[in-house]
Amino acid sequence: MESLEKSPVKEVWDLIDQLLQANKAPYEDVNAIYQFHLIDEEDGHYQLEFKNGVAMIYYTNEKDPDCILKMKVKHFKKFLLGNLNSTTAFMTGKLKIDGNISLALKLEAILKQYQLES
Repeated sequence: MESLEKSPVKEVWDLIDQLLQANKAPYEDVNAIYQFHLIDEEDGHYQLEFKNGVAMIYYTNEKDPDCILKMKVKHFKKFLLGNLNSTTAFMTGKLKIDGNISLALKLEAILKQYQLES
């Protein structure tokens, strides 16, 4: 796989799925549905659901999300790599959050426990 920042979004989600399935401890107590709206991608809606120690990724926006994160693809990748602080991104307009803001912070903490490399 090429570098995360240059990879197609679908490959990025595949990598996230592999990492989440390999180590469930960081999210075992989380029950939430996150929706990602990648504003510069056609059909850029993705959902990440944590429920009863299971993580599922959906390439749609069918479920009712607890937290919606809206950002550009480049900011999404930086967020995953830990190179974009969610609070700073929110304050500077690079990230828009609808719903439960504390869940966005929780997601950032979860993702930091995985080794995503650029």
